[in-house]
Amino acid sequence: MEINKQLEVIKRGVVEIISEDELKKKLEASIKNKKPLVIKAGFDPTAPDIHLGHVVLLRKLRQFQDLGHKVIFLIGDFTACIGDPSGRNEKRKQLSAEEVQKNAATYKKQVSKVLDIDKIEIVFNSEWFAKMSALELLQLTTHVTVSQMLARADFKKRIAKNEDVSLLEFMYPLLQGYDSIKLEADLELGGTDQIFNLLMGRQMQGNLGQPQQVVITMPLLEGTDGVAKMSKSFGNYIGINEPAGDMFGKIMSISDTLMMKYYELLTDEELGAVKSMHPKEAKMKLAQIIITQYHGRDAAAKSKIEFERVFSQKEIPEKMPEFELPSKGVILPEILVKSGLIKSKNEARRLIQQGGVSLDGKRIDKEDAIIEKSGVLKIGKRHFLRLVK
Repeated sequence: MEINKQLEVIKRGVVEIISEDELKKKLEASIKNKKPLVIKAGFDPTAPDIHLGHVVLLRKLRQFQDLGHKVIFLIGDFTACIGDPSGRNEKRKQLSAEEVQKNAATYKKQVSKVLDIDKIEIVFNSEWFAKMSALELLQLTTHVTVSQMLARADFKKRIAKNEDVSLLEFMYPLLQGYDSIKLEADLELGGTDQIFNLLMGRQMQGNLGQPQQVVITMPLLEGTDGVAKMSKSFGNYIGINEPAGDMFGKIMSISDTLMMKYYELLTDEELGAVKSMHPKEAKMKLAQIIITQYHGRDAAAKSKIEFERVFSQKEIPEKMPEFELPSKGVILPEILVKSGLIKSKNEARRLIQQGGVSLDGKRIDKEDAIIEKSGVLKIGKRHFLRLVK
């Protein structure tokens, strides 16, 4: 494909290209030499589920694949043990090597729902970091100054609030930058919160006389709360492995404004046509498109029917989890936690206080109400639980 058409595809939905002139030159050289560009994106397996926030990057990688370029999906199994400080206002909890490996094992199957798995190279950065000596690791620090690190926006905020920044976190961008050197990346993709790390790769390549990678940043996708970026730790994520019905309900819960961003970053739909639709119909179409991608057309159609039946016609779902009540009954928060629908009793009590729990259509106001009879609990807007004796 000629350069201008490639650029049109590449630029859809991106925030910044550093720099577009360099990208054009790399594309020209790629066409002239019949050699695909090496496109790198790194994913730390800090959680087992890939969500729609990750899909923003994965879709852009797929576009590069379709343009004939080589995509390297880097699993940061070594760097995940440190934790990327990008966009964080506190120190990340460090993961064990066992937790990281367990999470990484799920990634290949999940990314195959977006990427052409036969045309992708999957690498783990422990392949080189685990073999480096302490001296070699410390020598990476010569590529950056302390003042550069202290000028980093997220570190600056934390220091201003007298919050700790560990020296280990200083190492993270250097390790990510070294990944680019090892892979000889022509281009690296990342979210806007990754800009410091991405530019570090460029800087380190230049220091070692390697052609510098082009950097492309993608917008961060807000989660279902419409405020924070989608993240499992914030509880506002939509996982691509979630049941189709849960995905449908979550997508229908987002705001009309955020819906347009989801369309732009997660679909190939013409945005002008979407804007002319009624917001509810547009949102239902969005849910069907996304669920079709990860669960198939039949699951999307069934999810739409079930959503309309439950939420538009105020009926209860045909299928729902069950909870067996003891003969003497049990307090409501305990039911919510033991069923797995709510994480803690404090969270359950808050939900009850806010009027978010009802039994057979009648709202429960007492946070320590004892439930003795069978029926159907509705928890929040989307979850139902059948109580049986």
